[in-house]
Amino acid sequence: MSAKTQHNNILLAVAGFIAVVIIVALIGFLALDRTPDVIQGQVEVTEYRVSSKVPGRILELRVSEGDYVKAGDTLAILDAPDVRAKMEQARSAESAAAALELKAQNGARKEQIQGAYNVYQQAKAGFEIAEKSYQRIQRLYDEGVMSAQKRDEVYANYKAMEAQMMAAQSQYDMAVNGARMEDKMAAAAQVGRAKGAVQEVNSYIHETVQIAQKEGEVANIYPKVGELVGTGSPIMSIAVMDDMWGTFNVREDQLNGMQVGSEFTAFVPAFNKEVKMKVYYLKDQGSYAVWKATKANGQYDLKTFEVKARPVEKLDGLRPGMSLIIK
Repeated sequence: MSAKTQHNNILLAVAGFIAVVIIVALIGFLALDRTPDVIQGQVEVTEYRVSSKVPGRILELRVSEGDYVKAGDTLAILDAPDVRAKMEQARSAESAAAALELKAQNGARKEQIQGAYNVYQQAKAGFEIAEKSYQRIQRLYDEGVMSAQKRDEVYANYKAMEAQMMAAQSQYDMAVNGARMEDKMAAAAQVGRAKGAVQEVNSYIHETVQIAQKEGEVANIYPKVGELVGTGSPIMSIAVMDDMWGTFNVREDQLNGMQVGSEFTAFVPAFNKEVKMKVYYLKDQGSYAVWKATKANGQYDLKTFEVKARPVEKLDGLRPGMSLIIK
């Protein structure tokens, strides 16, 4: 075999190898390019926590985890002896304030009014006698048979009896009219304050019986029967099963025109079914979230958005935590 033939064979072998590499690379590129992007999310549900405004001991739990409750159902009963003691104090204060108001409205007792009236009549009689005596002495003084000293003494007694009669009349009028208007208003205000205290303690007593505010499923129960819970401590959490949605983290180059109000189809592996969903929330997750750097290629960084969507139609059996797949 000549050298020229060997050289040609080598060139053909190299060319064949290069062609095979190009074909394999092209096939790999096409295969990778056809692989669909998969976005995985999960089902979420609204939950609210049941807690009390007053500290107490768990006396009874009326539900268990997994139970379905309706609005108004009794969930737990607490024992709060301190609140009951405060109620007794509040009711006693209300009774005392009501008694003081009644006393202010009714005024003095009948015996006090009668006594003041008798004193007034006595002072009035003394005044009338002193007036008549003064009038007689004044006539005698005018006739010149009575000294000025005697006339002045009788006049002073007349004025004194007049002042005494007016003072007695004031005491009698005060007894008849009762307390001053300001005292009556103050007594009424004390009654209102006492009633407000009773209402406040009543609201605390109502907190010892916890009821469901919305229909849902008991997700978690935290304390056990007999344990103490503080003010605002969660007793249990209720999942509102009618308010479910899916949450996804979507890179902006995968949004594909997705916006609030748009619809898409998600696959539910738990049921091997697809469900149509409608976007109601879309927001970027900020610089701290997952992002893809492409600046090395002279392009730009891709941020990640949080997308929330609700099922257009209810899917029976859909539970929080189930996976949702978008292809």
